Amino acid sequence: MTRLTNQCARRLFLDRHALLEQPAGPARGAELLSLIQRLGFVQLDSISTVARAHDMILYSRRAGYRAKHLKQLYERDRGLFEHWTHDAAMIPMAFYPHWHLRFRRDTELLRKRWRNWRRDGFEERFGKVLNHVRDHGPVSSSDVGKDEKKGSGGWWDWHPSKTALEYLWRSGALTVVGRDGFQKQYDLTERVIDEHLRPGPSCDETATINWLCSAALDRLGFATSGELAAFWDTASPAEAKSWCAEQTRLGELEEIEIEQADGKARKTFTRPGTVKAATELGPAPGRMRVLSPFDPVLRDRKRAERLFGFRYRIEVFTPAPKRQYGYYVFPLLEGTRLVGRIDMKADRDAECLRVTAVWPEQDVKWSPARAKRLEAELDRVARFADLSRVCFTDGWLR
Repeated sequence: MTRLTNQCARRLFLDRHALLEQPAGPARGAELLSLIQRLGFVQLDSISTVARAHDMILYSRRAGYRAKHLKQLYERDRGLFEHWTHDAAMIPMAFYPHWHLRFRRDTELLRKRWRNWRRDGFEERFGKVLNHVRDHGPVSSSDVGKDEKKGSGGWWDWHPSKTALEYLWRSGALTVVGRDGFQKQYDLTERVIDEHLRPGPSCDETATINWLCSAALDRLGFATSGELAAFWDTASPAEAKSWCAEQTRLGELEEIEIEQADGKARKTFTRPGTVKAATELGPAPGRMRVLSPFDPVLRDRKRAERLFGFRYRIEVFTPAPKRQYGYYVFPLLEGTRLVGRIDMKADRDAECLRVTAVWPEQDVKWSPARAKRLEAELDRVARFADLSRVCFTDGWLR
């Protein structure tokens, strides 16, 4: 069985995620859409210690990117739609027909699940909520259910009309058309999505599964069937496994071994010719890059650990005394190595990017040259975040 070395596998994976090239070039309009299509989607997250996760993801690949460019592409140009993969994400509008299966499956899955997890009454609100949106145009959750008791808990304690809004969005009747701050604005799908993209009376499940698995493999380079299923989180593991078996039988896939960071081999699927192409890829830029905790390269934490030898867990929900590193710690990429992590935050009052700590990986020597590369990257990140300087806390190098 053909074996791909760990270094070649890293370069291939980074190339598919637009990190094997300098973060230069246009970062708005059609060029930005092309980048997101290359990645597949960009995960959304509300936490903003320096900038939102989706903005950090795009900035790390295109230094000229700014948050307004994504907002224009999404809300004005309608080049993207918002829905779920493994989490909430911005997805190219061209992919919308492949979400019909997701809408159909969420219709049944969430109705059963939310009956147990949410407050009662959301199903009885569907008609009222749809009529309200039809009559008033785009609405947020604060515009509906004003006569309902607001819960004091989290997402499981939404008032029934807010739950109905989310359900109708997840099942395809409503579409999110933008955000005010980070609050979603919903409108009728028929008023937002072009007719040729909208679901018809039937869904070609086989064609959708084929697209989901094929598109996932294009973006991962190599993968197990389980990794293909997890990429968009719509096809089941059994469906992905069956797809891999059939494509291998047809000669469209081949099974190879990937050398992991610890030297062990892991069997995966790839397309014929991928191994040769991977060996011909050039070196990664030597510059340091700050990655978002939700960067696509790290989305599958176990895969990142196997491939890069880098164990990363976000500690936002970990009580402070039990955190190993910090509340929101950014990984540091240098070439094809994840060389450390950094705890930093935008101090808007002082116009300063405040660095609390940097933890190099155990096998990484923190040389003066590496320190300079980090300082250069932090200067760039500070400018991106509209901050005037970088401030290091005493004892920052751990």
